[in-house]
Amino acid sequence: MSEPRWLNETQMRAWTGFLETSGLIQRHVERQLREDAGLTMIQYEILHWANEAAPQLRCITELADLMITSRSGLSYQVAQLEKAGLLRRETDASDERRAMVVITEDGRRLLAKTAPGHVEAVRDGLIDLLTGEQVAQLADIMDDVRTRLRPRVVPTASRRKAT
Repeated sequence: MSEPRWLNETQMRAWTGFLETSGLIQRHVERQLREDAGLTMIQYEILHWANEAAPQLRCITELADLMITSRSGLSYQVAQLEKAGLLRRETDASDERRAMVVITEDGRRLLAKTAPGHVEAVRDGLIDLLTGEQVAQLADIMDDVRTRLRPRVVPTASRRKAT
């Protein structure tokens, strides 16, 4: 067995800094969403992606893969949004085994009401703390990491099919 490739001081600083910063940004944005709309970040993201798909329906399994979460965890959040009247679940007309989600008018209104505060929290917690050049560098870095890592992170639903 080979020796682990330990992180050097700069690599460790990058890793721990990423973890702490991403946690701080998440909490900062989540606080705004809870105060303005009573939503969690994942619920806001579900509404966002359902709205982006409109007027088409979005399959729950595809949404779980897109959001890198389990189908069961996503289904729970969708049920909460459905109870609040923000989403509707429907059966896919072409395949009744597939559960689909569609954003309601109340969901659209809440998203529109919440979006300005959300973007302000994102700016306040990240974008406006950096120079334009740093934002561009960060965007390039995140694009590169996402492109390389996404194929290696198998969504839960796909893992079940493969076994």
